[in-house]
Amino acid sequence: MDMFFSVLDATLRVSTPLVLAALAGLFSERSGIVDLALEGKMLAAAFAAACVAYLAQSPWAGLGAGIVAGMLVALLHGVVSISYNGNQLISAVAINMMVSGVTPVLALAWFQQGGRTPTLDDGARFTALQLPFADSIAQSALLKTILGHNVLVYIAVAVIFVVSWVVYKSRFGLRLRAVGENPHAADAAGISVKAVRYIAQLISGALCGIAGAYLVLAQTGAFIQDMTAGKGYLALAALIFGKWRPWAAVSGCLLFAFTDAIQIRLQGVALPVIGSIPDAFIQAIPYVLTVVLLAGFMGRAVAPKAIGIPFVKSR
Repeated sequence: MDMFFSVLDATLRVSTPLVLAALAGLFSERSGIVDLALEGKMLAAAFAAACVAYLAQSPWAGLGAGIVAGMLVALLHGVVSISYNGNQLISAVAINMMVSGVTPVLALAWFQQGGRTPTLDDGARFTALQLPFADSIAQSALLKTILGHNVLVYIAVAVIFVVSWVVYKSRFGLRLRAVGENPHAADAAGISVKAVRYIAQLISGALCGIAGAYLVLAQTGAFIQDMTAGKGYLALAALIFGKWRPWAAVSGCLLFAFTDAIQIRLQGVALPVIGSIPDAFIQAIPYVLTVVLLAGFMGRAVAPKAIGIPFVKSR
């Protein structure tokens, strides 16, 4: 039973950046913009959050910097894809490569610690919330698992409900889906396609900013080169697995996080008959699961019809 709650606790922590990034991609792709740049936005946000949190000794300042960095990178992708009708895939890949190369160079130049930032003190990080009734819930393993997290985990949970409402119940959500499905019809109805897509990009950047900041301010405590380690791609896979629907995408993130939590505990464990499995094979479990699910076990995923297609206003 202790193992169950331990895995559940790890799943909630590991899934938080995946959930935020997947919901970020939901806004972008629902508007018709391919968002392979989730990885780059998260990495830029993680670097900005680490630098500002270290200098200001405040996790909230770091979080704000991460959100701004994510939005700036998203805006860059938007300018290329929306204003100049550039190839969205190439733009995203270029952003990922640029951020992956620039961040460790800046970290080395500013901090001289081999491409990483200094480790943050507890005062500059988000630690587990100290609730007034913590002593009373300590006796319950389930409540301790659910309530023993930092504030960003609960922000991510709240974001799920907000995003679901925005996409399906708000006027902006209706326009977002219309622009992603048929931008010319939306334009004929008086909706500014470019404005909706830019707003979607900024929202995507903000959510990626929180996800990237989480990696530094709640997990590692420092920026490390390529610390996102493919989480942006996993989040995009979860989004596709969920067929561009918020709750289904979240379920995909939880599944990937669960396998990640399991693989951490399998490292160094000797299995009957097989013996000890090399760590490299165990660490590949979440990525192998991604390929398997997307290849044959998820059914047909129908993307927004206008995704990846530049919008040229009819005259």
